[in-house]
Amino acid sequence: MEFCERLQELRKGKKISQMELAEATGLSQSAIAKWELGKADPCSTALIKLAKYFGKSVDYLLCLENEL
Repeated sequence: MEFCERLQELRKGKKISQMELAEATGLSQSAIAKWELGKADPCSTALIKLAKYFGKSVDYLLCLENEL
């Protein structure tokens, strides 16, 4: 699994739109769309915001570890 798939999986698991995720994290909807399509990679600040929002580690988001 890649980051783009993991992000989409987590977002859909919460049953929220990209816009809702953007509003909750202070990130842009267009950036989230690009990340989910695999067209761009998030910066470290964005990764930390996403990890906090989903209650996961950055390593988990980047598919460097499995969910415990």
